[in-house]
Amino acid sequence: QVQLVESGGGLVQAGGSLTLSCAASGRTFSWDVMGWFRQAPGKEREFVAAISWGGGSTYYTYYADSVKGRFTISRDNAKNTVYLQMNSLKPEDTAVYYCAADTTVTGWHRRPSEYDYWGQGTQVTVSS
Repeated sequence: QVQLVESGGGLVQAGGSLTLSCAASGRTFSWDVMGWFRQAPGKEREFVAAISWGGGSTYYTYYADSVKGRFTISRDNAKNTVYLQMNSLKPEDTAVYYCAADTTVTGWHRRPSEYDYWGQGTQVTVSS
């Protein structure tokens, strides 16, 4: 069965860094778009970042304006794992972070409806 397992969430001070990992299993995700979303209490699920593979060593990344320059998404296809390195964290980054996989590789990669599989979510809390 398909499963996305997230790890690395926790508590960090503002200005600090945190790296999330998402280990995928049950299928090969190499040609899927892998994305990160987040949802804070009372807010809609928000796009954070996405990454696609162009073959070989070619990757394409996409970021929300709110995290551009601070967050970095990467993937290791051999390990079926995607990462989100978060630097210069702010209290407004506090949310449950979700890993997701889009198997159709279409669209703008920013809408939750584009993604077929989701992780359980992991809490990231940034203190001031």
